[in-house]
Amino acid sequence: MKHALHIDEAAVELTAIRAQGPGGQHVNKVSSAIQLRFHVLGSCLPDDVKQRWLQSGDSRLTQEGEFILKAQRHRSQEANRLDAWARLYATLDQYAQAPKVRKATKPSHGAVQRRLQSKSMQSKIKASRQGRE
Repeated sequence: MKHALHIDEAAVELTAIRAQGPGGQHVNKVSSAIQLRFHVLGSCLPDDVKQRWLQSGDSRLTQEGEFILKAQRHRSQEANRLDAWARLYATLDQYAQAPKVRKATKPSHGAVQRRLQSKSMQSKIKASRQGRE
């Protein structure tokens, strides 16, 4: 898949770690999960993309602006490495596009009239209940 922005491999740190969950005989011997670390602030991404990413409130971002991702869906280390890269690019694509600006709209004249008529009807109904007690 072609991406609009490119991340240099040297800017990403990949570490093999032990995966969580059930595993069997090799669970304590094999490091099949991948932890990906990408420093957003120090990257060569455009400034507007960095700002959107850092202000997104993503829980995978640290205070220092480092993006940490853990890939452990697959049983092999290589499959998890490819999955980590794919998820990094998916996250990057999410922040690469500027959000659409909301255009303020007004309710139609008919909608306003219907709302006011409904309010006056409700008012009359409640007023008619006042004298019964």
